[in-house]
Amino acid sequence: MHAAFGRWLSGKSRLDDSEAATQDYWSPPLDELYASLKSGPGGLASDAAAARQPSVRRTYRPNLARQVGASLLRQLSSPLVLILLIGALVALIAHDWLDALIVLAIVIASALVGSLHEVRSNRAIARLREQVASRADVWRDGRLQSLAADEVVPGDIVELSAGSLIPADGRLVEARDCFVNQALLTGETFPVQKQASRIASDAALSQRDNCLFRGTSLRSGTARLLAVRCGLHTELGHIERSLVLRPPETEFERGLRQFGGLLLRVMLVMVTAVLGLNLFLDRPPLDTLMFAIALAVGLSPELLPAILSATLSAGARRMAGRGVIVRHLNAIENLGAMDTLCTDKTGTLTRGVVALDGALDADGQPSTTVLRMAWLNASLQTGLRNPLDEAIGDYVRDKAPAMTGADKLDEIPYDFVRKRLSVLLRDAGEPTPRLICKGALDNVLQVSAFVQQDDAVLPLTAERREALAARFAAWSAAGYRVLGLAWRSMEGERCTVDDEQALVFAGFLLFFDPPEPGVREELATLRELGVAVKIISGDNRLIARQVAESVGIDVERVITGAEIGQMRDEALINLAPRVSLFAEVDPNQKERIIRALQKTGHVVGFLGDGINDAPALHAADVGISVDNAVDVAKEAADFVLLRHELGLVRQGIDEGRRTFANTLKYIYLTTSANFGNMISMAVASFFLPFLPLLAKQILLNNFLSDIPAIGIAGDRVDADWSRTPHRWDIGEVRRFMILFGLISSAFDLLTFGVLLYLVGEQPELFRSGWFVESLITELAIIFVVRTHKPFYRSRPGRFLLVSSLLIALLTVLLPYTPVGGWFALQPLPATVLGAVLLITLLYAACSEWTKQRFFAQASGSRQP
Repeated sequence: MHAAFGRWLSGKSRLDDSEAATQDYWSPPLDELYASLKSGPGGLASDAAAARQPSVRRTYRPNLARQVGASLLRQLSSPLVLILLIGALVALIAHDWLDALIVLAIVIASALVGSLHEVRSNRAIARLREQVASRADVWRDGRLQSLAADEVVPGDIVELSAGSLIPADGRLVEARDCFVNQALLTGETFPVQKQASRIASDAALSQRDNCLFRGTSLRSGTARLLAVRCGLHTELGHIERSLVLRPPETEFERGLRQFGGLLLRVMLVMVTAVLGLNLFLDRPPLDTLMFAIALAVGLSPELLPAILSATLSAGARRMAGRGVIVRHLNAIENLGAMDTLCTDKTGTLTRGVVALDGALDADGQPSTTVLRMAWLNASLQTGLRNPLDEAIGDYVRDKAPAMTGADKLDEIPYDFVRKRLSVLLRDAGEPTPRLICKGALDNVLQVSAFVQQDDAVLPLTAERREALAARFAAWSAAGYRVLGLAWRSMEGERCTVDDEQALVFAGFLLFFDPPEPGVREELATLRELGVAVKIISGDNRLIARQVAESVGIDVERVITGAEIGQMRDEALINLAPRVSLFAEVDPNQKERIIRALQKTGHVVGFLGDGINDAPALHAADVGISVDNAVDVAKEAADFVLLRHELGLVRQGIDEGRRTFANTLKYIYLTTSANFGNMISMAVASFFLPFLPLLAKQILLNNFLSDIPAIGIAGDRVDADWSRTPHRWDIGEVRRFMILFGLISSAFDLLTFGVLLYLVGEQPELFRSGWFVESLITELAIIFVVRTHKPFYRSRPGRFLLVSSLLIALLTVLLPYTPVGGWFALQPLPATVLGAVLLITLLYAACSEWTKQRFFAQASGSRQP
């Protein structure tokens, strides 16, 4: 043992020594840092990186046995279960061996069923999340390789571009117009510029401008990072070790918490009353205590966590089969409740396969010169990858494969403020370098002072600007995305953003992204499902409106980013629900629109894949991204689409509503027969000369009724229920519990009277008849409450149906078997069994009649 502790301590010391060697990694020269990490500018070899993996403390991932053990411990640590276990221990001390062992066996079996379902669900979700895990471009073995972000180790050289999620804390080796969003760690509102330099050793975290930190993201520019600290050794890892980080509580989770609080209050009152009055009546203290606790256990929805996990994971697996990966499991209910979907047009309403349609000069005529400049700009830039540059490359390969290149000297990467990308290059035979700038037309014209017409360079007068704007408007209205291209001669071989001025406007680049086939039908289907689609786009209003109208979205008014910038929040809250198209908006304005819609009571989803979509994805109730999105967008999303299709969102909504419905079924089941049965037994215990059921009989009843309940996770859901969004309503659950609990209690009291009439004060026969009646009514009510329609018009799931029939048969036969004797059950006379079955049929019929009127009234009250 001492040796093992010594090995652990020495391993810990080596780990701490490694951290100590790089404690102030932002201050020494890079050569010293390379030496301490045994690395170099070319990165690590694969075998060296593999040897370092064990020394990196990642987020703890327990093995299967530990997961089952931890889950089982959580199940058994419930206060009610602990009291029940203590009662069983007291029974053992009193030498009541059989009763104690039966109670222990039922409690452990119930906990084990719940644990296995929970662990199975969690492991399935973990496997799905691995499909969309973040990746990093790392130099290994002298070449750039794409690896899982978790595989980065100290000493790795990581290449980063706009949209990259930083995989480790480290030191910048190179940086070009590098701006980083590190609000996660420092709370800074705006992106911070980073550069490769040396910083004083006593610099605070926010002052380390030569460092990048795990979990932050590159907003613009490019960078090369030397990884120094990984996993739990990072700044974010220190937070993870000291806090349990979890996503904000969803509406459904909040509803479940309120439901649990409601049941807890009922249980406390019931247990206190039963315990006090039965002790006052001189009932046996141990039996009374076990009876009161068993009643509370019977009322509690102890399988709700397992049912919820199984339902959510089953929904997640079905969604994965359809191409939707669930990253945050509890967001599935929000997806089902979503009534507003906001999306950019590109790749969702349009095909997302952008093609260059033409390179035109300032007069709108095809120009090889403009095409070559655009190709040089697109092919030589090394920053943010984008489909527009790829489209230019594809066009040149098809139309002008012999186009001559040039030598790149420098570049100014694209960012979402300038909306421009510039490359400095030198053509063969040209005396001076040339800066070529490409970007959004308005942004290029802002820094242009001249215009090229044929071989002449003329001043860009107001009249010429109007002519350019007229061409732009005409092309945008026809559905083209238009970029501008400009240039200027330079003296030196370096350039900065300040050099983007006094440019010569050269021409236009026209891109076309046609509407996605079938998208009009998908939008119509979403409207039928009660989901309104709104476009929130950074594109200009003309092209955004053309796309919206071409896919069948009614556009009565367009609100632009400039208008939103002038609006107060109150005005936006008033307008947002009535507007279907927002254009020319920036990332912060997307978030404002989402917040405005939420404040008017909508459950809002947002579909985006770019860096500028991350704030809106965070803000939305349902964040949806795609597999080829930038890392920061995927990390912010609740769901990731493996294909960029609107149809997948519709299928996800179906699954979300199915999951919500099946979870609600178990809650209705718990709050109807269970609630009524437990309350009836509590009341009956005050008037009967004996306890209506023994604790072990209550627990067996509860355990057997939970077996079919597990099948609710895979139950069918009525198609008409899935046609509209549904939200958690604790008031409706409370009304349902009271109404159906009273009906159940009324039939329970009828059963008590019939049993007393038929068997008299014979405790064993009375309890046997009541055990059979209470369990069969619980099974019958499953088929009543699982649908809003008449039960015979809704087909249940196979497992639910078969397991319910088998448990019902077992319940009837159990008193006639030797096992029944273990639970103090006796064979029932034919008259008693017939009366019990007749009462069950009457109860099911009355519950069905009441259900029809309850849901009809509830549906009417929800109508506007």
